[in-house]
Amino acid sequence: MLVSMKELLQPTRQHGFAIGAFNVADSCFIRAMVEEAEATNTPAIISVHPSEHDFLGDSFFGYVREITRRSPVPFTLHLDHGASIAHVLRAIQCGFTSVMIDGSLLPYEENVALTREAVSLAHAVGVSVEGELGTIGQTGTSVEGGVSEVTYTDPAQAEDFVARTGVDTLAVAIGTAHGIYPKGMQPKLQMHILREIAGRLSIPLVLHGGSANPDAEIAESVTLGVGKINISSDMKYAYFQKVREILGKETWWDPNVIYPEPINAAREVIRYKMKLFGSTGKATLY
Repeated sequence: MLVSMKELLQPTRQHGFAIGAFNVADSCFIRAMVEEAEATNTPAIISVHPSEHDFLGDSFFGYVREITRRSPVPFTLHLDHGASIAHVLRAIQCGFTSVMIDGSLLPYEENVALTREAVSLAHAVGVSVEGELGTIGQTGTSVEGGVSEVTYTDPAQAEDFVARTGVDTLAVAIGTAHGIYPKGMQPKLQMHILREIAGRLSIPLVLHGGSANPDAEIAESVTLGVGKINISSDMKYAYFQKVREILGKETWWDPNVIYPEPINAAREVIRYKMKLFGSTGKATLY
């Protein structure tokens, strides 16, 4: 089934789990996500960055909507890091059930105004909205970008932001970064900030840059109110490592011969993350 983000995340705090949002780049990643979710009876979020949307094209999402609507497992089709109202409208027109409007690099009042406009448009047609306050770091290994110096989310400002915009979920900055951390680079997650934000807000919180962070900190974040965790690089790294391995020793050219093993490699990462987030088998709650 295909549901809104608000509906998908509704039971996460009460039951103490988070749902993985996996960035897709083509139909192979859709297969990996949907097949693993169905095999383990686990809710999941299909996340699409605007650059991925450009690559895939609008018509691709007819296929995504069809396979998810027919599934017994709940899915959300989500726009990741939409930077403009145009991005939001395009996603809604393509049948997305959730959108993110990312005004985190704007001055605070401009972020509030942009997010409030996105909420007004999306809520009118039953689409959920994720906002962002604070900035996510970057490792230089992801197309999703980020900043070199993280601006941590201010808990009091987060409370004001949610009250004034009406967002359904909020991405917070506690020290994570997009991409795979280079050797020697360690994230410094500020769990006390997350704890204070969670104490002020009742909506599910979102952790971006979930790849390559210590499992213990990710698991702790779930206990502190994080209901959605974004995964992209870990899954794609495993997939393309397997592609390189196969093409390095074989001269095959048929996709049906080359891609099954990479799909399985991606599924292994997805399976591991679902278990880490505590979402495995939670489709029974819907």
